[in-house]
Amino acid sequence: MYLLSKAAMSSGMKPSVFVAYRQAFATLALLPVAFFFRSKEGPPLTWTGLCKIFVISSFGLALSFNLSFAGLEYVSATFSSAIVSGVPPLVFIMAVCLRIESLSITQWHGVAKVLGAILGVSGAMAFTFYKGPPLFSASVNETHHETTHTKQEWIKGSFLSIASQVTYAVWLTLQAPLLKQYPGKLRLMVLQCGFSFLTSTIYGAAAERNLISWKLAWNIQLLSVVYCGIIVTGISFWLQAWVIEKKGPVFAVIFGPLTLILAAVFSAIFLKETLRWGSVLGSGLLVLGLYSFLWGRNREVQNGAQQQLDHSVEETHSEIIITTSVSADEEQGKEIQKDSKN
Repeated sequence: MYLLSKAAMSSGMKPSVFVAYRQAFATLALLPVAFFFRSKEGPPLTWTGLCKIFVISSFGLALSFNLSFAGLEYVSATFSSAIVSGVPPLVFIMAVCLRIESLSITQWHGVAKVLGAILGVSGAMAFTFYKGPPLFSASVNETHHETTHTKQEWIKGSFLSIASQVTYAVWLTLQAPLLKQYPGKLRLMVLQCGFSFLTSTIYGAAAERNLISWKLAWNIQLLSVVYCGIIVTGISFWLQAWVIEKKGPVFAVIFGPLTLILAAVFSAIFLKETLRWGSVLGSGLLVLGLYSFLWGRNREVQNGAQQQLDHSVEETHSEIIITTSVSADEEQGKEIQKDSKN
């Protein structure tokens, strides 16, 4: 996604136009699937529900994407990659505050979840900012092309990038209560993609009034918007909604930093880039953080299931005692009535 997006921007495509086309292709890809495999479950959508989905999708998708691409013009790709790694702890904090995710800091599983989030962020930062000596290089000569930015541009780009990730984290966190209220994942994702497409198109039309900027040809621009729209926004966001419904928003987003490891491996193999020891260190911390969080989450689920089982056993035992007592009282009452008649 990042490779194709960067190629599209470098070829002259405007960020606002790119976001509008991306959401358009995502909507067109999911709409027929949602029509043929529509779910019969869930309450009908009301005007209040539609307004809620419109606000959440416009805020979390359209605004987040536009802020991200606008900030990319003023900061380096390294900084943008590091900011993305801050989404998991943001979602974790928001989910705990909204009581979507439970956290017991006095228990070992709660400590493991917090430690996993910290290790994940540390690994992503080490992966991004610490290079270290080269471990593997497929190319003989390394060439670096760095774009210099002024202090004002760096501050502006940093603010835009951070704001984009905050809005995206809010959108991810709100998916859990939204899916409980409207359980049809496909229908919900189509509505969010459609509403974000509408908002992105209005903003793009206001920002880029030249019709030439909206022209698509059989080149890298068309390939990038089709791939990012159908594969990234359409399919992967739908799968992400399924994971959020089953396991919660924190579980879904905690795997995000693994993209850094996959990107480094694929870049070294296919793009002939250098693999450095900093990547290995960051990858190790990422894996440890992910394992720590998943272990804590698994123990939390097991403890919750055990407590629910114990509660059910206590309720069953209480019902047996009450039923036995009532039966004994009824028998005693019958004996008293029989004696009184005699």
